[in-house]
Amino acid sequence: MSKASRVLIVLLAVVIFVAGLYITGCSKKPSKEQLDALAERKKAALAAEDLRDKKQREKADLEKELARKKAELRDAKNEKEEVKKRLESMEGN
Repeated sequence: MSKASRVLIVLLAVVIFVAGLYITGCSKKPSKEQLDALAERKKAALAAEDLRDKKQREKADLEKELARKKAELRDAKNEKEEVKKRLESMEGN
């Protein structure tokens, strides 16, 4: 790479950097619109977090209910087997 092309690349980088600063507006204080947008994003983030927490609680409740139903099913199967064995023993007598 020649020295001229390096200088051109550095100069182009500086111009892009300065243009970026100009476009974004390097002010010390945020504008009212920026503060409003920030407040809106914060409100949306808090709402999303609340919804996530609610869904996590619902999931935990459903998992508990599923475990309870599985236990009921297991107990019912065990009872069915016991009844079946008793019936077979009664028929065998």
